[in-house]
Amino acid sequence: MDMQPATEIEPTRPQPAARSDRRVDRPRAIALMILAITFFSALDTSAKYLGQHYSLPVTQVAWSRFVGQFLALLVFVPVFGSLSLTDLFRTKHLKLQLVRSVLMASTTVLNFLALQTLRLDQAITIVFLAPLVVALLAGPFLGEWVGWRRLVAIGVGFSGVAVAMAPIDLHGTAVSFNIGVLYSLAAMLAYALFMLLTRYMAAFDPPMVTLFYSMFVGTFLGAPLAYLAWTTPPDTQAWIMLASLGFFGGMGHWLFLHAYRLAPASAVAPFLYFQLISMILFGYMAFADVPDSQTLTGAAIVVGSGIYLFHRERKSTEAPKP
Repeated sequence: MDMQPATEIEPTRPQPAARSDRRVDRPRAIALMILAITFFSALDTSAKYLGQHYSLPVTQVAWSRFVGQFLALLVFVPVFGSLSLTDLFRTKHLKLQLVRSVLMASTTVLNFLALQTLRLDQAITIVFLAPLVVALLAGPFLGEWVGWRRLVAIGVGFSGVAVAMAPIDLHGTAVSFNIGVLYSLAAMLAYALFMLLTRYMAAFDPPMVTLFYSMFVGTFLGAPLAYLAWTTPPDTQAWIMLASLGFFGGMGHWLFLHAYRLAPASAVAPFLYFQLISMILFGYMAFADVPDSQTLTGAAIVVGSGIYLFHRERKSTEAPKP
């Protein structure tokens, strides 16, 4: 999950008027979204592999992701972006940017902890609850209340996670409780709060500024924690995988932002659920993991609820105003 999800939602608070000359290209936007999701899945797979195969501390792995992406921003933003490095520090809400950045760092660490004991497909199933939690909390936090249909969809989505992660499988056989479920739920909740702040901040700061603060705070906040737990990678492959974390996260974010610029959220957001497929594929290739019927059933319930929620939000947005 890139804090990722993984996955920022298009803001629904008042925004500056969109450029009228911006070309809508849905096929390209969908392709970019799928590619972005694939990079995010590669990020989670690499983090899990570094922890399980090389026993590298989670704080070290998470910090390597942040510092790699932060250095990439410092290099490429002045080259390809319209903002200078000085502009990246200019924000209208410094405290909220810092809180949002801490939430992202917390989400990353908690997600990487969860991945040490959960399969990739199990972890992403819980992450898929985040948009549902955002919809639920958008009312008290942002004044964006949902109707009864979406409330039902949210409830059904939570039942899907209960099915996927229940300590008793679909055949009635008791299984041991996995602490990774708690880590993943905590990561999902932090991620939902992170997305709510992202929606709010989008009305005040450019997306690149918001992304920059996430990487800046994650890099400098995580540095002492990574230093205290630092374990020298034992071989070249481990070093390459650590270095790749920033690349996977940075490319995922860059493609993600461009996907939303090429098409409306209603066209690309449902393709976020492609990550379940990519996680299953990476899990099988890297760890020989095969999802069980219980996880797939729960995931299908969560994904169906999420897609219905996107559908209802699109209908409410397109409804003619009196």
